[in-house]
Amino acid sequence: MADEKYKTLEVVEKNPKSGVFHLYLNRPRQRNALTHDFFTEFPKALYALDHNRDVNVIVLSGAGDHFCSGIDISQLKSISQSYHDAGESLRRQILAMQDSITALERCRKPVIASIHGACIGGAIDIVTACDLRYCTEDAFFSVKEVDLALAADLGTLQRLPLIVGYGNAMELALTARRFSGSEAKQLGLVSRAFPSKDDLDQAVSVLAQEIAAKSPIAIMGTKTVLLKSRDLTVDQGLDFVATMNSARLLSSDLTEAVAAQLQKRKPVFSKL
Repeated sequence: MADEKYKTLEVVEKNPKSGVFHLYLNRPRQRNALTHDFFTEFPKALYALDHNRDVNVIVLSGAGDHFCSGIDISQLKSISQSYHDAGESLRRQILAMQDSITALERCRKPVIASIHGACIGGAIDIVTACDLRYCTEDAFFSVKEVDLALAADLGTLQRLPLIVGYGNAMELALTARRFSGSEAKQLGLVSRAFPSKDDLDQAVSVLAQEIAAKSPIAIMGTKTVLLKSRDLTVDQGLDFVATMNSARLLSSDLTEAVAAQLQKRKPVFSKL
């Protein structure tokens, strides 16, 4: 799995048998700017990780000095020239790029965004589709699209308000201002901001391993219910989780979790 070769990504299993796999945006010389190859490879990589039984948690980060500087400007220029006066073709291209980002939510395994350096434009689309977000205090963020005469169209305007609130999202999107990792924590965009990248890497590694040690069926079920309930009423969400758990409560993981509690030992859960 870790030997898969991509042009824009790298998959690494740092600690064998931990259940934690690292997915790197891997164009460090270009600040991991997003190209056409990325939008093709990203959903494929996530699909492969999702269907690998050894993977319980995915950590998404950027190689080099930055997480991601957004969509490569040359890519935007190419799209503009290729699709001039061809609105429906451009619409299909945008929908395909949106689907590449939504692959983060389709992935049953939890994805943790570990952010340092720049997180700009399309990078905000990516991290808002992740399940957990952590950063360094000196990381910097910007919903940059209005400065390029665009409305962000890959998910930021839909997901960011649910994370930081409508008013904060509107202000960030209309001004395109840069804000720090410390402010991202205050806004609720990230769960924690750390003094250094080493501190970030260590904390995310511990967190990922803690989650990976839990029942995969419980972790995947929790992610599924939270994402599904986002678009449902409370009553609909309760009905959904009741239906899902009526099948999953019969799993061997429940029996193992109870036995481990009684025997005061670590549980050994089934792979999915």
